[in-house]
Amino acid sequence: MQRTFRGEFPQKIDNKGRVSIPANFRRVLEACDPDWLPGGSADPKLIIVYGDASRQFLEGYSAESMANVEAKIKAMKSGARKQYMTRFFSTLTWDTTVDSSGRLVLPKRLRDKIGLTDATEAMFAGTLDTFQIWHPDAYDALQAQRDAEALDGFEPGMDPTMMLDMEE
Repeated sequence: MQRTFRGEFPQKIDNKGRVSIPANFRRVLEACDPDWLPGGSADPKLIIVYGDASRQFLEGYSAESMANVEAKIKAMKSGARKQYMTRFFSTLTWDTTVDSSGRLVLPKRLRDKIGLTDATEAMFAGTLDTFQIWHPDAYDALQAQRDAEALDGFEPGMDPTMMLDMEE
């Protein structure tokens, strides 16, 4: 069973904030939720981190991936950084479940935070241990910027797999 979030998926979002979670993302949420059982009554858990004002996206964590983050925070020395990380990953979050039809309802304040107020689609992007939910325009702009930065100085048309063996 795949335990990582992969791919990018534009998903329709209605004016009430209902949006379907991509099917392969749902399988990861199910596999990484110790309380979920096939055919059982419990829907898979999902933790959405909306974070502070610097975040342009929402980030979805499975129960397992959030437990890993929480263990790292608990192991940190007391101080301002630990307080910030605790707030970021505990306070600035929303716990929910994926319903039996594979959807969730994003609250208006979360849609507003990333500019989905009048959007008809949300972009879901897998990032291995987590996935991100973006306004499609913001996602496209950031990816174009990141690609340009990563490829700066390389020959046009270079095979990107060549970078796997390069030093930073």
